[in-house]
Amino acid sequence: MSGATISNNIRKLRFDAGEMTQQVLADEVGVTRQTILAIEASKYAPSLELAFKIAYAFGQPLEAVFQYEAPKARRGGRP
Repeated sequence: MSGATISNNIRKLRFDAGEMTQQVLADEVGVTRQTILAIEASKYAPSLELAFKIAYAFGQPLEAVFQYEAPKARRGGRP
């Protein structure tokens, strides 16, 4: 899956949620603050379960929180 990109709007959503801290979000979804920091910085892609928990914490659908950009297709079809 090289070349794929997962981005997110977590920082903006935290701000919009009354400037929620990374620690509060981490506690709500059951991970460490460092995990939230890494996900926000796009240095770590969360599991599908964690991605859903984060979206639920903000009351948003998954695609409002995370965006997936597939790698460019190679000749002949999908990568």
